[in-house]
Amino acid sequence: MLRQRIIYLLKHNAVFQKIYRIVFSALFKFVGVFVKTDSDLVVFISYMGKAFNDSPKAVYEYMKSHNDYQRYKCVWAFEHPENFPDLNTVKIDTPKYFILLLKAGYWVSNTNIQRGLSFKKKNTKWIYNCHGTAIKLCGNDCPGRKDFDYSNADIICVQSKFDEMVMKRGFNAREETFLECGRPCSDELFHATKADYVAMRAKLNIPEGKKVILYAPTWRDSSDGGASYEIKPPINLKMWEKRLGDYFIVLVRAHHITTKILNVEFNDFVRDFSDYPEINDLLVASDILISDYSAVLTDFAILNRPVICFAYDYDDYLKKRGTYFELDNVLPNKSCRSETEVLEQILNLDYEVEGRKTEEFRKKFIEFGGNATQQAVCALFQE
Repeated sequence: MLRQRIIYLLKHNAVFQKIYRIVFSALFKFVGVFVKTDSDLVVFISYMGKAFNDSPKAVYEYMKSHNDYQRYKCVWAFEHPENFPDLNTVKIDTPKYFILLLKAGYWVSNTNIQRGLSFKKKNTKWIYNCHGTAIKLCGNDCPGRKDFDYSNADIICVQSKFDEMVMKRGFNAREETFLECGRPCSDELFHATKADYVAMRAKLNIPEGKKVILYAPTWRDSSDGGASYEIKPPINLKMWEKRLGDYFIVLVRAHHITTKILNVEFNDFVRDFSDYPEINDLLVASDILISDYSAVLTDFAILNRPVICFAYDYDDYLKKRGTYFELDNVLPNKSCRSETEVLEQILNLDYEVEGRKTEEFRKKFIEFGGNATQQAVCALFQE
């Protein structure tokens, strides 16, 4: 709880941000002078230490499955390392974590591994994997944020020119660091087959004859000083079940920052997959995606399946956060502001037509991909 409140304060107080960055960056740079670099040590982190997944996991598994990389010592940073007994781990935000970063020859991350600081040594190589194409404003483009600086990243994996614009504008990234390969974690989406769809439905225990709706909203900022990050979509799932229950089931996937989704009671029709580790499994098994301002819209678009934008708080969200473009001008269909509109879209979907719309949307934001993991690993180790 205290840690969450400190993080909230860092996000919302410019003076505290500056003091934190200057003082602790200088401290770790000084300590780094006395820490010898281990060129065989690789530190991994995904989503601020909350999970073992996404592009860092794809890179890790590629290294583990190829003999050329067996000499490297891989360490994962987690909030709760005790949950991953089969991995070599360290607890994030501890002195040991920062010493390990100073010692490592390589960093692999999808979020800011330096925890908002700047202390990377010149002989440490950092590959940053964008964890999705930005729809909502990110980094220094967010109101009140000027503390993002990825100028010392060595490689940044991107999947479009749009990603590059966001990284330069919102994260102070250098253009020469961009690796136009796509996202390693998305490789399997590019190669997903009908057989994978069938197998994944069986793995997730999806009933025969039912289509799958994945509801994956992004997070909303805390309203209680960082104590919690709840969202409350205006939905009546009993009505959803009455109108859709004969043909669909709904999988709910909360953002990793979200602490609770209010207004949702789970049963056989509405199932909670918020803690399920692999979102790609859910994407492959789903027939329709409902989201809002989340990058998952572009991830799912790789599969050329229908996407629905449920932007119930759009006007308020624009005031508090903002988006990089007008949703209704770019998404395959106009955004829905009420659950009634969402249900009507679902019940009147033409899957073939919507698939073509999604494909056109995909072309705007995903220009590279399909073999990103191999390209990322080769670039990291200069092969």
